[in-house]
Amino acid sequence: MTVRQKIEQLRKTLEHHSRLYYLEAKPEISDFEFDMLLRELQELEAKHPEFFDANSPTQRVGGAPIESFATFIHDPPMLSIENAYSIDELREWDERVRRGLGQDDVEYEAELKIDGVSISLLYENGSLVRGATRGDGARGDDVTPNVRTVRSLPLRLDTKIKRLEVRGEIYISKRDFAKYNESLEEAGLEPHANPRNSAAGALRQKDPKLVAQRHLRTYLYHVVAVDGRQVESQSAAYELLEKLGLPMNPQRTVATSLDDAIAFIEQWHEHRHDLDFEIDGIVVKVNRRELQLELGATSKAPRWAVAFKYPPEAAQTIVRNINLYVGRTGTVTPVAEFDPVRIGGTKVVNASLHNFDELARKDVRIGDTIVVEKGGDIIPKVVDVLKDKRPRGAKAFAVPKTCPTCGQPLHRFEDEVAIRCINQGCPAIVLQSITHFASRKAMDIEGLGWQTVDALLREGLVTDYASIYELTVEKVAELERKAEKSASKLVENIEKSKHNELSRFVFALGIRMVGERAAKLLADQFRSIDALMNATVEELVQVHEVGPKVAEAITLYFSVPANRERIEKMKRLGVAPTHIATATGDKLAGKTVVVTGTLTRFSRDEIHKLIEREGGKPASSVSSKTSYVVAGEAAGSKLEKAKSLGVPVLSEDEFLAMVNVSS
Repeated sequence: MTVRQKIEQLRKTLEHHSRLYYLEAKPEISDFEFDMLLRELQELEAKHPEFFDANSPTQRVGGAPIESFATFIHDPPMLSIENAYSIDELREWDERVRRGLGQDDVEYEAELKIDGVSISLLYENGSLVRGATRGDGARGDDVTPNVRTVRSLPLRLDTKIKRLEVRGEIYISKRDFAKYNESLEEAGLEPHANPRNSAAGALRQKDPKLVAQRHLRTYLYHVVAVDGRQVESQSAAYELLEKLGLPMNPQRTVATSLDDAIAFIEQWHEHRHDLDFEIDGIVVKVNRRELQLELGATSKAPRWAVAFKYPPEAAQTIVRNINLYVGRTGTVTPVAEFDPVRIGGTKVVNASLHNFDELARKDVRIGDTIVVEKGGDIIPKVVDVLKDKRPRGAKAFAVPKTCPTCGQPLHRFEDEVAIRCINQGCPAIVLQSITHFASRKAMDIEGLGWQTVDALLREGLVTDYASIYELTVEKVAELERKAEKSASKLVENIEKSKHNELSRFVFALGIRMVGERAAKLLADQFRSIDALMNATVEELVQVHEVGPKVAEAITLYFSVPANRERIEKMKRLGVAPTHIATATGDKLAGKTVVVTGTLTRFSRDEIHKLIEREGGKPASSVSSKTSYVVAGEAAGSKLEKAKSLGVPVLSEDEFLAMVNVSS
């Protein structure tokens, strides 16, 4: 595998796991494993800048917001924080800070890293007017009604401050989490995995009454702006929060040196389980705001802060079974089922073994005593097999030859570790392929999640993703607990998807090795599904970033008669994906444009599309390389920075005139 192929593989893997974590709430790997993959990609990209890609996972903060709520634009963005997994890495960060500031002594502020959900709150004239999740850092979900259920959060402040934006963490206490899980079990429902998952799920609820049952809490730790001005230090921010009566974490310290911060880290490593909420580390920040501004930030994280992550916790348990699960592409994954253990305050009963090569390498057998590790992470991992405790007669797990769901023969493709079921009629594959087809980044059919798809399949109302376009309100209403109103809404959403963008349609097909980016490149090149269906390998490899293996996977997909028939069937049912060119003009060719403030005539997304249409690149932060800043009402720090750097500033009307958009 070449360096470029390795980089692309890592990017696709990270995007996949980011989507599972942020959009579907079904993570397959731990936070630590994700961070290690991201670090590997960062190191490769640093060594090979010729393969830079603005859409790489290293250039973004996380996943995109779920579209159940209105989208809110964060200005400035809610960046993530760089992680340090050892004291040595923490000292390296300290050296970079001191070198960047050109001084030996730097005052830090250290605070607990609460394991919850990031939130941004806006108070106007003392009233809470908006609460938004972080989302991807640039855009989040407006969850104001749900935030208002947080009893510890004042809805009104006794202050003369006209506009106050603060940020913090929404969480559930260990005590409330235990009580809530007890109520779920009493009702015969599945308990939640951990407090963070439960808090995240609560904020996605559409009914605030259900949210209130979770007893959400919040601690605030950052003041974005006070009437457009910034506070002078992190410790001053806490003083202001305390004065206003806003909830904040009292466990913090001002450290005159890194050694003081390390002492604070060691103190809470010993006592973190005494707290009534989960933490997964300590955040260390440069205290003075002027020094923070001097250090600045990357597109992903501020240079003036670091999160020291405590090492994962572990427990011993006994393997009782190795279960097999079939994924959307037919990949069969072995999963260890073991005696329940509590790690990091949560009960764990399963751990993925990823693939059969990994299973053989670790030599996990039924009856083995294993070590399962889990820090503040969601997904547990088998890190060791205690072979001296292995029972007599324990046999190595045999690699299956047939699919555990449909019984058809399994196949292993060249250069792949995965073993796959290639029967496209396999119930497990059908369920997940339809769910993928309807997902947000594909055809975006709201209301057609896996539970609804599963019910439709069980009732025989659909057989594949093409058949969803044959659904009627009457058919959907046959489903148990599906009211006519919701059935009508689902059919309406299906109908709307018929004229989706071609790139979404290509991605929705679930072609092996074709992700979102490849789908967009293919749509731009071929401009119609018919042209893509009939493309040769030679034509496909001419597309930027499409190599021989991807080209072969595409031609293999379209060589299967059943796949072509599904597409033809959808066309007969009115599905007509349209191609939207990424750039039709050149008025902003090679230009980088930052949009800030509140716009009156267009949404932020619409302005970004206009920039791209004219060949420009929308950006989230201002630098000396920024070509223009489009400033709407109440533009904040980005406008000030643009003026200080001499970057041209345009009003919304001036920008629209530049790109020939009339009133």
